[in-house]
Amino acid sequence: MSAVFASLIPTFLIIATGWLCRITGFVNDQQWSGLERATYVIFFPALIVDTLARADLASVPVLGVGGALVGAILFMAGLMLALRPVLERHASLDGPSFTSVFQGATRWNTFVAIAVAGSLFGERGIALIAVAIAAMVPLLNLLAFYVFIRFAGRPRQSPKAILRSFATNPFIWSCALGLSLNLLAPPLPKPIVSYIDLMGRASLAAGLLIVGAGLDLRRLAKPGLPHALASACKLLLMPLVAVILAHYAGIGGNDLLVTIIAASVPTAAAGYVLARQMGGNAPLMAEILTLQTLIAMISMPILIGILG
Repeated sequence: MSAVFASLIPTFLIIATGWLCRITGFVNDQQWSGLERATYVIFFPALIVDTLARADLASVPVLGVGGALVGAILFMAGLMLALRPVLERHASLDGPSFTSVFQGATRWNTFVAIAVAGSLFGERGIALIAVAIAAMVPLLNLLAFYVFIRFAGRPRQSPKAILRSFATNPFIWSCALGLSLNLLAPPLPKPIVSYIDLMGRASLAAGLLIVGAGLDLRRLAKPGLPHALASACKLLLMPLVAVILAHYAGIGGNDLLVTIIAASVPTAAAGYVLARQMGGNAPLMAEILTLQTLIAMISMPILIGILG
C-alpha cells in the first residue's frame, strides 16, 4: 500500500507547512482570508470540473459505486443527527462544534482519493473517483448546508434564499458543469483546458495550507470526544457501510477497492473552508482533519487489505 502512504504523507506535510507559515507570521490573517476565498470559489470547483469532464463514465458501474457511497453518506448523516441531542446533553457540544463533527464524520478528501485510486488503478480508478464526486459532492454540500443553517446559529432564510444559495454553491455548479462537459463533450480550446487543469491543481496545496493555518496543536495534543467520534465514524464505520452496500450492488474486484478508498479517506480540507465561511467551529474542524489524516496513514492500508 505504498501509494496510500505516498499520498497521505505529503498531505500531512503541507498542513504542517501552513501551520508554520501562520505561527511565524510569514502569512498574515488578511492574506489567509483571501486565499480561503479563492480556494473555495475558484480552485476547488476547477478540480471538480476537470475530473468530471475527463472521466470515462460509460466504462464503470456508476449506479453500483455511486449508490453504495450515497447510501453510506445518508447512513452517517442520519446517525450524526440522531446523536446530536445526546452530544449536546452529555458532552456539552454546541451547534457550531456539532457542524464540525458532522462534516468530519461524513465528508471526504477528494484529493487523497484521486491520488490513491489513480496510483493503484490508473484511468479506471480516476473514472470511479469521478463517479464518487458526482454522487457525493452535491449530497454532502446539501447536507452540510442544512446542518450549518440549523445548528451554526445563522439567521433563518426563506426557501427561495436557500435554493439560490444552493444553486450558487461553487461545489454544486462545478459538478453540474463537469458532468455537462462530460456528456455533451464540446470541443474546448486547449488553452481553456489547460487553464482549468492548472486551477484545479492549485486547490490541493491551497486547501491544506489553509487547514494548517487554523490548527491549534495544543488542543490536538488532547483530543476529546468530538475528535474521536468523527474519526471513528469516518475512518471505520463509513467504509464498512459502503462495502456492505457495494456487495449488495454486485460490486467487486478493483471497483470495490476504489469504493473503499473513496469511503475511507480522511475528511475534506474544504470542510475547514466551509466552517470559516458559514460560522462553524473552524479550529475544531482543522483538528479533526489533521488527526484523521494522521490516523488514515494506518487505517486506509488496513481497511483496503481487509475489506478488499
